[in-house]
Amino acid sequence: MVFCNIVRNCSFAITLFGLAACGGGYSASDYAPANYGPGDEVPSGFGVHGIDISKYQGTIDWRQVRRDGVSFAYIKATEGGDHHDETFLINWLAARDAGMARGAYHFYYWCRPASEQVAWFKKHVPVDPKALPPVLDVEWTPFSKTCPKRPPTADVLKEMRIFLTELERHYGKKPMIYTSVDLHRDVLVGKFRDYPMWVRSVAGYPSTKYAKRHWTLWQFTGTGKVRGVDGEVDRNVFSGTKKQFDQWLAGEAPHYAVHRL
Repeated sequence: MVFCNIVRNCSFAITLFGLAACGGGYSASDYAPANYGPGDEVPSGFGVHGIDISKYQGTIDWRQVRRDGVSFAYIKATEGGDHHDETFLINWLAARDAGMARGAYHFYYWCRPASEQVAWFKKHVPVDPKALPPVLDVEWTPFSKTCPKRPPTADVLKEMRIFLTELERHYGKKPMIYTSVDLHRDVLVGKFRDYPMWVRSVAGYPSTKYAKRHWTLWQFTGTGKVRGVDGEVDRNVFSGTKKQFDQWLAGEAPHYAVHRL
């Protein structure tokens, strides 16, 4: 979600390889076009595809998105403790009305306590038993004008646990963690194994960046194309089968993380 979904926490654009990017401390190779095989634009072998969006995608034709083979969408809801995406509720309702499985995510701000941030998320995201699990998006923000700090590992883990525990209590389902390569490397290796993990890896299969981490969702590009969305959009795949995805959505399984590609 690093591609200019961040309003307050970083400079508006940092151009690398033609991509407008904000947030985490990636190397140049992390912004390079994905390379999964000869000429492949989308990794093969995955039957459940999704997108994640914010206000930067503009007006979305959700029925067209669904007709284009997209099975799920994550929608930015909040950031920190005082910013919300003004298009969230519009997209939240429109995606539901189009029959799209959808969930909400929160972008974490390292200069506010978790208790304030989770309260802010709860204020803006309705409880919907049919929604996908809520997501905590944790990335380093070295280009932030207001909070470029990197808290100690113990503090990061403590605050994440507070946020995740309250999400699960309030929404009645285990939340998911979205993370970037650098924060995972610095903090999350071997941690939160009991939570579904959403990993970003745009320069190869997740195993090249996340070692033995099992994952549930993989964001494989920030420059994808989907009919119904003008311009570029983050694209993702689910790790399991369509049947497993339906079970996960129905709450019949806590999460699926069957791949270590």
